[in-house]
Amino acid sequence: MDSLITAAARALAAGDPLGALKRVALRDDAPGLALRGIAMAQLGDLVRAKALLRSAGRAFGSKEAVARARCIVAEAEIALVSRDLGWPAKSLDAARGTLEAHGDHVNAAHARNLAVRRLLLIGRLDEAERMHSELDPAPLPSASRAAHELVVAGIAMRRLRIKAARAALDRAGHAARQANIPALMAEVDSASQMLKLPAARLIARDATRPLLLEEIEGLLTSGALIVDACRYAVRDETRVVSLARRPILFALARMLGEAWPADVPRGALVARAFRAKHADESYRARLRVEVGRLRVELRALAEVTATKDGFALAPRRASQVLVLAPPVEEQHAAVLAFLADGESWSSSALALALSTSARTVQRALDSLAATGKVQPIGRGRARRWMTPPALGFPTLLLLPGPLPSD
Repeated sequence: MDSLITAAARALAAGDPLGALKRVALRDDAPGLALRGIAMAQLGDLVRAKALLRSAGRAFGSKEAVARARCIVAEAEIALVSRDLGWPAKSLDAARGTLEAHGDHVNAAHARNLAVRRLLLIGRLDEAERMHSELDPAPLPSASRAAHELVVAGIAMRRLRIKAARAALDRAGHAARQANIPALMAEVDSASQMLKLPAARLIARDATRPLLLEEIEGLLTSGALIVDACRYAVRDETRVVSLARRPILFALARMLGEAWPADVPRGALVARAFRAKHADESYRARLRVEVGRLRVELRALAEVTATKDGFALAPRRASQVLVLAPPVEEQHAAVLAFLADGESWSSSALALALSTSARTVQRALDSLAATGKVQPIGRGRARRWMTPPALGFPTLLLLPGPLPSD
């Protein structure tokens, strides 16, 4: 390998894309194209980076399987950063297998991290945790260990294991400082900020206050009966009853939880659950049916008792009833929550992450755009959406080692 390619690869591994481009900006051979693609990705020009990496992948010969696999891994990371969640995961798995078979354990580990991060974005937490647990980070270099610990922290946050998340972020920060890569250190800092921002609101007896992730973790083990409007469930320390597919039942449970220990008038329940202006006899009959269904669902956790004016919630074991609500509640809040990461999303990627139809997401985006809460970038199939004026930076693209086949 010539000295310019070696120097450019080292510059990229150290987080210096401009230094790499100074050495390979005019080269059109396969290694040069690959390095230029990585450099452009680190600088944020993801469209150009993707084109260069695809050209590099085609330019590498049939005997250079490792180099082609590295290009696929880099292209997969660009897809992740640009929220192209429909990018073929099988290609990444095949590339990871090639890298592992040829002893490139660093890039194989990076490929695994990318696959896990994609699973986290689309909500497949169990699969992500299982896949990530198969990797031993001990032999990895500092940058790869930092990326590994960021994934550990992401899983722990979603599991509400905040102590484990803090420990993983501390390890990630230490590894990032050892690697001395500014983009990686910034990513660790950004992830750490999530622990300092409100993640939900606590509603109890007409009082509301914000909660950090750490406080939510403590709340779930406090012995209270919790109506969880973040996950659409009712829970105590030992049992969880999901009402995610029963929106009317959850609406009733939430109203009863917010009013506890008082009752809720029948007219208020009808207006909230059925969006009716007047509680006529037909709506009252429907309310009795839905309350009966709610009693069945919550029978292990609480009773739903009838009062003179309406209904009240009476926990069986818990000493109090609390409502856990999202930090911001407005129409299309789930779409805004995903766009809050500062990256640009396609409507199809949002639909995949939200487990809903692309048409539903598109209607939500059009509504949010009309009020200036999101803005489109590009046209047609290339259109992406983001919250103005946030601008993100791509995560560190790791492509260490010689690019041509060893």
